[in-house]
Amino acid sequence: MPKSLFWARTDTAGAEHVVLDDRQGLSAQGVQLAVDPIPYTCRYRLTVGADWSTNRLEVETEGAGWSRSVRLERGADGWRVRTGEEGDLDGALGAAGHPAAGLPGTDDPDRLAAALDVDLGGSPLTNTLPVRRLGLGRAPADLARSVTVAWVLVPSLLVVPAEQVYTSLGPARVRYAGDGFTADLDLDPAGFVVRYPGLAERIDPR
Repeated sequence: MPKSLFWARTDTAGAEHVVLDDRQGLSAQGVQLAVDPIPYTCRYRLTVGADWSTNRLEVETEGAGWSRSVRLERGADGWRVRTGEEGDLDGALGAAGHPAAGLPGTDDPDRLAAALDVDLGGSPLTNTLPVRRLGLGRAPADLARSVTVAWVLVPSLLVVPAEQVYTSLGPARVRYAGDGFTADLDLDPAGFVVRYPGLAERIDPR
């Protein structure tokens, strides 16, 4: 049966809800809502292979007077990136006192060549991808693994390569480190995030 996961953001007002099937890799559809840096909705569809490496990520963001989309697909010849844009996100950001976001996607998909995982900004779901792919949820403590991810910034949908380190801390706990930030994540038995200090906490049905 599909699973339904819901997180409340702790870094800003917002939430994320995803419906997923992880019986053969991962198939997921999710929605994020947040107010920082400006109010936006983010919808995504994620497909991950049986080896837990990412095959495809499609993301759409939308706010007052603007919308953006990006589609990432990984094949034998590397990553393909397609984007769309309507309205003026940079104008909306500027009116709120934030710097411009730039264009969605990337002008050089070859920079993503080493990435087997994606990291969708603000989404605790995508932390599960390297955890499951590398078996870190059940690994001995202090086992550290470095990964390269295709990091999708939200709401701009700029895509950049990023180096991250995941360290097992014993059963159902891993330490995430990337872009100068570190957090110890609590996981459920399936490797999905229950608590991500500084970002989100999961709310489960009672």
